[in-house]
Amino acid sequence: MNNIMKYKGYWAKVQYSDEDECFWGEIEGLKDTSITFEGDTVKELKKDFKDTIDFYLDNCKLDGIEPEKQAKGSLNVRLGVELHNKAKIKSIEKNISINELIKEAVRIYLKTN
Repeated sequence: MNNIMKYKGYWAKVQYSDEDECFWGEIEGLKDTSITFEGDTVKELKKDFKDTIDFYLDNCKLDGIEPEKQAKGSLNVRLGVELHNKAKIKSIEKNISINELIKEAVRIYLKTN
């Protein structure tokens, strides 16, 4: 089951509230902004998701500020000592940085370019 919605480079995990009898979601990974949306049907949920993102982007433009991105392109990964050592040795063997090795491993895992 895929419960991720995507629009204009933003994504959100969708959930169902049995108590409220509606679907809802929140754009995850934004530090300074909380963007939520909801709908009683999937159609309403999709519309509110898109409308909410469009509203956010329009407000950023009006205010002259850069919209936040969910991912900055860098992250801190805690591998543990043993895995870190193995990764470092493999990066030396391949004559690449450990960062490039980890990017390659993620690409392979996600089956992307």
